[in-house]
Amino acid sequence: MKLLEYEAKQFFAQEGIRIPKGILASKYEEICTPSSTWPENVVIKAQVDVGGRGKAGGVLMADHTAVIETARKLFNSTIKGVPVQRILIEERLAIQHEYYVSITIDRTKKQPVILFAEAGGMDIEETAHAKKDAIRSVSFSPLLSDVPGFLLRELCGNAPAEIQKTVNQLYHVFCKKDALLAEINPLVTTPDGVYAADAKLIIDDNCLDRQGIAVNRDLTDREREAEKHGFSFVEMDGSIGVIGNGAGLTMATLDLIEYYGGRAADFLDVGGGADSERVMHAVRLVAGVPSVKVIVVNLLGGITRCDEVARGIIAAGAPVPVIVRIAGTNAEEGRRLLSEKGYEMLDTMDHVVKKAVEVTG
Repeated sequence: MKLLEYEAKQFFAQEGIRIPKGILASKYEEICTPSSTWPENVVIKAQVDVGGRGKAGGVLMADHTAVIETARKLFNSTIKGVPVQRILIEERLAIQHEYYVSITIDRTKKQPVILFAEAGGMDIEETAHAKKDAIRSVSFSPLLSDVPGFLLRELCGNAPAEIQKTVNQLYHVFCKKDALLAEINPLVTTPDGVYAADAKLIIDDNCLDRQGIAVNRDLTDREREAEKHGFSFVEMDGSIGVIGNGAGLTMATLDLIEYYGGRAADFLDVGGGADSERVMHAVRLVAGVPSVKVIVVNLLGGITRCDEVARGIIAAGAPVPVIVRIAGTNAEEGRRLLSEKGYEMLDTMDHVVKKAVEVTG
């Protein structure tokens, strides 16, 4: 789950990383104070979960006389279609130099990897693309509680020593918060020291309970409904609904749809041993996606019984065509039940996917 900037900064500050002084406001009335109460110059930031908010108008500068009017403007705006419901007003730092640092997981090495660049800010992606050696990286054993000093020196080069300390503190946040990504862009030097001018933190969804987070804000309403019924569901932007059992089989179905020129509307894995009720909820959930024109059900019966699958499909009463491929335990009975209700069944995954692509044109 992605945290908003102000939430990430709170965790950074707890670990000793310096952050600018600021206040969070969730409504315009909270900032209606005399101009003399504000710092000479401030940065006003929309707290929205979108990338590139700075270039999209979500980060504005103002002097102390224009804080209220600038904040009003931001509260009345949308950033890439997302309405601004919270803003963070911070002192404007006297920046001397901007750096970039992030920590994520190197899935190949199964280790944390730290990325560092001596030029941070909004254009870091373009910088990395134009100059391949602009970003340095190091990886190390996740059993270590601190980043080894020699790696910090190798990573940070000629940057001030306090930068190395901040990188190590960021690693502590990364570990303690079960993060998949911890990023500061930019990490800045000022006459008063090193500050995290911005902050990003993404927490592993599997660890939300341990982190005391009750609701995953990143889930859509349908994804939250799927979680309630115990199956994995991810919304996509195509027109072919997909229901499978097992992540491998479901992913293979998505790949085949792409191969034949179609576009999947979702990934839905009902899991092993799914009964008719779970299958019914799955079909209804996928059928409720507005873009879905046809549903492919591709299941292999092992501990999952094909007759139970068939009963679930029938009970769902989907308003769009459902094309079925089932094989394995009680497959003959499942096909009989579906045939009696007029459902189209084909023998192979290849055939059902081709037919679904034809239906969607």
